[in-house]
Amino acid sequence: MYQWNSAESISSAEAWRDTFVSLHGMARVRVADCTPWPGRLECQQSQAFAVALCGGVELAFYRDTRHIRSDPRGTYELLVPVAGAGSVEQGSSSAEILPGFMGLCAIDRPVEVAHSNDFSSISLVVPTQEVDRRNPAMAGKSQILTGVSGLGRLARQMVITMQEERRHFSETTFDIACEQLLDLICLVAEGATDSAPAEHRAAVEAEVRRYIHRHTDDRDLNVASIARALGWSIRYIQEVLKDAGTTSRDLIREERLRVARTRLSSAGWTRFSVAEIAYASGFTSHASFSTAFRQEFGMTPRDARKL
Repeated sequence: MYQWNSAESISSAEAWRDTFVSLHGMARVRVADCTPWPGRLECQQSQAFAVALCGGVELAFYRDTRHIRSDPRGTYELLVPVAGAGSVEQGSSSAEILPGFMGLCAIDRPVEVAHSNDFSSISLVVPTQEVDRRNPAMAGKSQILTGVSGLGRLARQMVITMQEERRHFSETTFDIACEQLLDLICLVAEGATDSAPAEHRAAVEAEVRRYIHRHTDDRDLNVASIARALGWSIRYIQEVLKDAGTTSRDLIREERLRVARTRLSSAGWTRFSVAEIAYASGFTSHASFSTAFRQEFGMTPRDARKL
């Protein structure tokens, strides 16, 4: 069997759901029933591999042990976001997944995936035995892989290109390309553990900084919440930041101070007191904010507001 389907052949939530389940396995799938149907689901599939583009709908996908027993798949899926943000949860791992990163999941283990209608992604479906043969240490594990630089960026771009060019491949060519792509993905996955090579650490540091920037106002922001969202261990993030000469606490404090200083000089924040700006910027007390602000900028928050 070598076939592809296009979005034009799927015109309802029911048809989309059926196609989605046929590709990813029996599961509880929730999507909003809209008319006209906005969802995209385009797939190229051989006996061994599949590449599918999915997006345009708000989705909640739950595959539990009951589904796995009745419909075992023997596959891994590499989820490659191209727009928006989604979440993946498998076992004790839970992570937000964004463009530039990739999620590798074992489909015959309970897994949850959720995203809004602005999310789109490409999935590469590969046989479990092919992954385990290349890297037995990965057996049954889920991982977040960086696609920002190096081999990860190359693998991510190859997945996107596979989807874009899929109709131009014969089945033999399609399978050969997927085999070579899987070789590359397994090499990338070897660097996704706590002992990731040094060249990957700059990308990890950059992603940590971006996450802190986006969540500065979150009072619960700390290294544990960052690790949980990005899919790396606390120890690994601490090691990466130590190599960069900083800590998560320092990065969070510096970003909050930067945001607070901008707000102190902003016309849109003149009706708020210094204490209110401190709390809105993630600080838990006015006193600690004032002390940190003076140490960082050599002036008090009130002095900064007068500039």
